[in-house]
Amino acid sequence: MPALRRFRLSDWTVVVPVLAVLMLIATWGRELPGPIVVVVAALLGGAVLAAVHHAEVVAHRVGEPYGSLVLAVAVTVIEVALIVTLMISGPEKTQSLARDTVFAAVMITCNGILGLSLLLGALRRRVAVFNPEGTGGALATVITLATLSLVIPTFTTARPGPEFSPAQLVFAAVASLALYGLFVLVQTGRHRDYFLPVDSRGKVIETEEHAKPPTNRAALVSLGLLLVALVAVVGDAKTVSPTIEAGVAAANLPHAFVGVIIALLVLLPETLAAGRAARRDRVQISLNLALGSAMASIGLTIPAIAIASIWLDGPLLLGLGGTQLALLALTAVTAVLTVVPGRANVLQGGVHLVLLAAFVFLAASP
Repeated sequence: MPALRRFRLSDWTVVVPVLAVLMLIATWGRELPGPIVVVVAALLGGAVLAAVHHAEVVAHRVGEPYGSLVLAVAVTVIEVALIVTLMISGPEKTQSLARDTVFAAVMITCNGILGLSLLLGALRRRVAVFNPEGTGGALATVITLATLSLVIPTFTTARPGPEFSPAQLVFAAVASLALYGLFVLVQTGRHRDYFLPVDSRGKVIETEEHAKPPTNRAALVSLGLLLVALVAVVGDAKTVSPTIEAGVAAANLPHAFVGVIIALLVLLPETLAAGRAARRDRVQISLNLALGSAMASIGLTIPAIAIASIWLDGPLLLGLGGTQLALLALTAVTAVLTVVPGRANVLQGGVHLVLLAAFVFLAASP
């Protein structure tokens, strides 16, 4: 990891998140003119970059694989808050918002972030090397969670639509939490070495060679600023969401495309962090971020939405349609073939990126 400079109160990584939160407070619940929307969008982008910086500081302090969990869990918690907020504000249009956003998050992480990481890693030294044991376990957990929460509701008969009955929803929520908790225990416990970066010979790289870890105080400050930046990202995204929805409608795109945009915004910090790790020849960290984000997005979002559904009006549609099922199945098969060897070249990275492009295109033109 390159040396992480010490920051001052005047640094942009401190100033931008604070300004973004102040803008959020000033604009919350108001109709915004075009110029203000542009300013909010610019601060939103700056907050994303600041979140990446502070996440890297915290991750470098706590080490791997704990560092990869920091951003994944933090962003997922904020994602849940955004989904629930939008569902409360427009229940008639958002019955499938949780499904659309979670599925988009799975496709973006398992194809976009994973494909980008493999591509950058392979371009650096021809072949991207990672640990297939840890990555395979993470992928198996993601596939199981996605099937339980997004595929099974399409085929259950307790309710007429692609939704769970209350008992089925409780089971899916508990199973999701249990699987995610078990994975975290494995990742941070006795099999921690499965999720550490490896060299070209497959040997674990225990420590970073170049940068001295930040102090506890610097890590705590960065953790606080990371939370501020993430709140700003989602809050400002919520502020500009009417503009996003109006743009989606004006472009004659399906309303489900709003879920894709939400997932793209929320996962941008993880995408940038994974890309930076891959460029440093730490592909395993990138894959930890990709699959950990997908896992957290399902394992934490579905239980939270299940609890929120007690107070939300209308049905909660979770089951995927035919096109989405085909894309999920193709992603699962392709990811398994990519992960099993523990080595990948630019072809595998390109295949996953094409799958992401297919998802985005078919979401816009179903």
